[in-house]
Amino acid sequence: MKRVTGIGGVFFKAKDAPMLHAWYRRHLGIDVQPWGGAAFDSVDPDGKATGGTTAWSISSEDGDQFAPSKSSFMVNYRVEDLDALVSLLKEEGCNVLDKRDDSEYGKFAWVIDPEGNKVELWQAPIGQ
Repeated sequence: MKRVTGIGGVFFKAKDAPMLHAWYRRHLGIDVQPWGGAAFDSVDPDGKATGGTTAWSISSEDGDQFAPSKSSFMVNYRVEDLDALVSLLKEEGCNVLDKRDDSEYGKFAWVIDPEGNKVELWQAPIGQ
């Protein structure tokens, strides 16, 4: 079983999220949306969609979406079979959080790495 197939998103906290949104919009041309981030669709050199999206988001440092981690960032990794990987990680003694999320956006689970960083695992919905 292949464990990680790619990066689904990068999320980080900022002291002044609106200012940082504006900086990335102005200087790097990132189309920061009202929800605080952007979605980068995978395309070939001709601009044709190849499937897959990578999320990028900046949130307030006051948020708790990375808890229990104290880190200022979280990486979301794409996986093929979330249930199988979570079972395997538990067998290997990893710190897998009990929380799970199944939604229209796919299946999510979280593991804490040895340095205390929260890692998000994501299985995209069927057909994406």
